[in-house]
Amino acid sequence: MTRDIAGLFTGRRTKYLIIVFWLVVVALAGPLSGRLTGVEDNEAQSWLPGSAESTQVLKKQAAFTSPDALPAVVVYERSSGLTSADKAKITSDAQKFGQLPDLEGPVPGPVFSQDGQAAQIFVPINLGPEGWDRAGTLVDSMRATAESGANGLDIHITGPAGSAADSAAAFEGIDSTLLLATVAVVVVILLFTYRSPVLWVLPVISAGVALTCAQAVIYLIAKYGGLTVNAQSAGILTVLVFGAGTDYALLLVARYREELRRHHDRHEAMTVALHRAGPAIIASAATVAIGMICLLFAETNSTRGLGPVAAIGIVVGLAVMLTLLPALLVTVGRWIFWPVKPREGSVEPTTRGLWAKVGTRIARAPRTTWITTSVVLALLAIGLVQLNATGLTNKESFRGNPDSIQGEEALARHFPAGVGTPVAVVSNEAEAGAVRTAFAGTPGIEASSVTQPAVRGGIAYMEGTLTSPPDSPAAYDTIDRARDRVHAVPGADAQVGGQTAVNLDLQRAARHDRNLIIPIVLLVVLVILGLLLRAIVAPLILVATVVLSFVAALGVSALFFRHVFGFGGADSSLPLFVFVFLVALGIDYNIFLMTRVREETPRHGTKRAALIALAATGGVITSAGLVLAGTFAVLATLPLTAFAEIGFAVAFGVLLDTIVVRAVLVTALNLDLGRHMWHPSKLAKVPDDLPSTREPEPTSAARY
Repeated sequence: MTRDIAGLFTGRRTKYLIIVFWLVVVALAGPLSGRLTGVEDNEAQSWLPGSAESTQVLKKQAAFTSPDALPAVVVYERSSGLTSADKAKITSDAQKFGQLPDLEGPVPGPVFSQDGQAAQIFVPINLGPEGWDRAGTLVDSMRATAESGANGLDIHITGPAGSAADSAAAFEGIDSTLLLATVAVVVVILLFTYRSPVLWVLPVISAGVALTCAQAVIYLIAKYGGLTVNAQSAGILTVLVFGAGTDYALLLVARYREELRRHHDRHEAMTVALHRAGPAIIASAATVAIGMICLLFAETNSTRGLGPVAAIGIVVGLAVMLTLLPALLVTVGRWIFWPVKPREGSVEPTTRGLWAKVGTRIARAPRTTWITTSVVLALLAIGLVQLNATGLTNKESFRGNPDSIQGEEALARHFPAGVGTPVAVVSNEAEAGAVRTAFAGTPGIEASSVTQPAVRGGIAYMEGTLTSPPDSPAAYDTIDRARDRVHAVPGADAQVGGQTAVNLDLQRAARHDRNLIIPIVLLVVLVILGLLLRAIVAPLILVATVVLSFVAALGVSALFFRHVFGFGGADSSLPLFVFVFLVALGIDYNIFLMTRVREETPRHGTKRAALIALAATGGVITSAGLVLAGTFAVLATLPLTAFAEIGFAVAFGVLLDTIVVRAVLVTALNLDLGRHMWHPSKLAKVPDDLPSTREPEPTSAARY
């Protein structure tokens, strides 16, 4: 960022124009941001790969059932056996369910279990355009009917509609919960960092403006541009904007405070701070934004949609933190730092702080330090063998035991395992008989459960019941066998879908996305670092350190998931999400450190510059890491395993990257390799340790 551009945001008069501009923008954006929830798409197809077989089946099913239709299964259970009164009540309930205004078809049953202890009623309900947001209301109404006069019967509502209701309850209030928790974490960390009771207000206000504006932009694109937004991406947007935005604020404020010790005029101090810190902040934001955009290569709709959502949040956050925040800071003056206001000519405290002492210790044996650190990180990565990222079952998806899961367990105790989650098959009408025969003969499908084909518009539709639990490996094997059999029917154009097939296709798409996107992100990060640092060796080393940090963080997380938190597995998208967030965000701290090393190298040489950079940036980068880790850890407040896993893995990885990789490993490599880090640029010819006569800081005029 040139000084002329930086001066536009911090001028004595232009600062007020900047503030007024953002006041107008946020006034316009506020009402739009509140509508973001209304355009979220949390239906199955918003998560699925568009080309997946199960997605194609869902589209063809629309000819037979509304895409808004989800079956609910009402389960009645009495361990001592159903009485005659119980059976009469259950039969009466089935008739009442058959009179609901939101039915998609007739209500069959009830069906009583062979052991006489349970019964089920299959209720096909239509959720309407509101989707799963309405599921809770309908399920509560059905539960009230079932529980009326139950006389000790255990009542559960499961099936896709029951799961949708529990998911909607888990996401209910997600925006306000995440926002309040995130703001609380940011405020506490900023109070600790700044040791000022008032300074934290300006970064938090700026982050709030950034989030509001980002949500408004995303709403408009989702409404009129076809962008897929769901509750997951909207939740991640909140923590990402506050976390990354506050990071940028910390770095800018730290450099501004440093310049206030060198300049009498606070406007000049901010101009210089923006001029010096701006390029590193812009490069960091560009790395994150472009890394997120790489998610557009994903097959999975939910993953592909997250890319633009996150990138927009980063870009808007960057714009606010480099314009509004500087204008606010120079408007209020030095008193905002109270009680320790930086005065012109005062000593820079970082020169004798904790990180200066850490640098001195590392300098005694840099090679031993980076080798030892690398070995420890590699050992932590061994925990990856404990990572089971093959998807979560319905039960594992919730941190708790919601009613739909209890209902699934009750069905499994008394009925065939796949009841309530049928496998769907579509084919051409002419070959429907042959397809039904092939489908019914598939091992793992209960032959007697396969329905007669229903035909509309030349397409035949049938269903069958799994003999295995619908989210088990055995069920997935059955889906593959069924596909092999029906695909082999000549001219049938048969396809297999249903919820189990959806889960299987999601797992495979996640594996494809991971194998494709990870190399692309690494290449993008490498190119950005090369352009920023104007070197080849340093970018290669920095990317290697971040990858090592990622595998170590994921290894430790896998151990915690299994042996501390007791999670049954991990979401199939976890490795990709954690990689993108940790590499894109983790490289930020290396950028902040290495741009300062590069700035100081011409005056001091690489080795001395590395120590100066660590001392100057150590405190603020650590604080930035704490903020980002804290905001991602907030995801663990939600009762969903996938969010808790992402939150923990990213939070731990950020702390590992901030405290160990950036401060110890990268600094030790700088000290050991010295000027060779900058090969083949001109800095590679600068001696590692210049004479001490050139080490003192230049005056403001000479320096700037």
